[in-house]
Amino acid sequence: MNRKEIAEIRRRLNPDKNAISCVRGCYVNEKREIVATFNRSLMAFPQEEQEKYLSIFKRTLAGIPGRNLIDIEFRPDQVMEDEAHGLLMGLRNTALTVDAGVEQLCAKIIDSLELEGNYLILMMHDAYDVPFRHTDENKADVVSEEVFNYMLVSVCPVKLTKPALSYFSEDNAFHSRDLEWVVAAPELGFMFPTFDDRATNIYSALYFTRDAANVHDEFIDAIFHCDAPMPAAEQREVFQAVLEDALDDDLSFEVAQTVHEQLREMIETHNQDKAAEPLVVSRKEVSGMLESCGVPEEKLAAFEEKYDAEFGQGISLSAVNIAEPKKFEVRTPDVVVQVNPERSDLIETRIIDGFKYILIRAEEGVEVNGVSINIASRETSEGAPF
Repeated sequence: MNRKEIAEIRRRLNPDKNAISCVRGCYVNEKREIVATFNRSLMAFPQEEQEKYLSIFKRTLAGIPGRNLIDIEFRPDQVMEDEAHGLLMGLRNTALTVDAGVEQLCAKIIDSLELEGNYLILMMHDAYDVPFRHTDENKADVVSEEVFNYMLVSVCPVKLTKPALSYFSEDNAFHSRDLEWVVAAPELGFMFPTFDDRATNIYSALYFTRDAANVHDEFIDAIFHCDAPMPAAEQREVFQAVLEDALDDDLSFEVAQTVHEQLREMIETHNQDKAAEPLVVSRKEVSGMLESCGVPEEKLAAFEEKYDAEFGQGISLSAVNIAEPKKFEVRTPDVVVQVNPERSDLIETRIIDGFKYILIRAEEGVEVNGVSINIASRETSEGAPF
């Protein structure tokens, strides 16, 4: 799903816009025992509670596509005969009304999920009467093309509040507040099926993980019977290691700078189109960036070989997972320099009197610990002002 499609579903999750038939919950303690369950209409909750439940479901559709929001693709044979896909289809088709199916899904989650402490499993079903849109994106007052039936599942840690003083109006005084169990933001969850091209796609689920470094492989395997994708943080680390190992001494500051700049520009251009699918970058594209920097052919071949060995042949990587478009950092064991990514050209490397230096061109507005300073001109051993 692209950002525009995700946003369209998120807008549904408001008290006056949804058609949520029910909200089901399963409260699990730290021993993986079910403490309580419930099955209620959303309208049966007070307005304030409705908004809190909807806020949780909204946050299950929040994040960066390709990093926190990951498309899980089912193979055709899974759609035809796999038990995991069949369970999800049954739950969605029955609008979560069949207790046996809900209990089976909860059991799968409890048995597979490695999550410390208590947590709450929340489920909802919604039927979206998808309005027809002209090419100018305006809604038309005609009968919708289809009804998008989907379910959302959120897994939320339940934590104790911290001790604190609280105001009590009864005696107009502050007293110690009792510890209470509160539902935190979702740790993970998913939507099934997905809303692709504003239509139902039963070959895909949209998976959410709050921590991009931990996709909860065991959960994905149990619920979807699919291999978990490599976490975003691990993708970046492995990609960086491939560059370092393959290029060795040819991985200069200029090469790293150029690769980051080209990826940044690709991401920013891509983000202007909210209807575009998450941007991915192929091995060939990265190799082209390296070639443009003058990296020797033998190093390019080494990069391609190591890339395929780590990620697999024909596998593209999410661009936002291997480059942070809003960050450009130069680090030594003793110094960290952060630069506006759009002005990485202000940095260069140079060897002076046999010592390696990182040079930052500074004009005006230089501060040290918040104090404006003046940089006095002096001569270097090479005879140029420094």
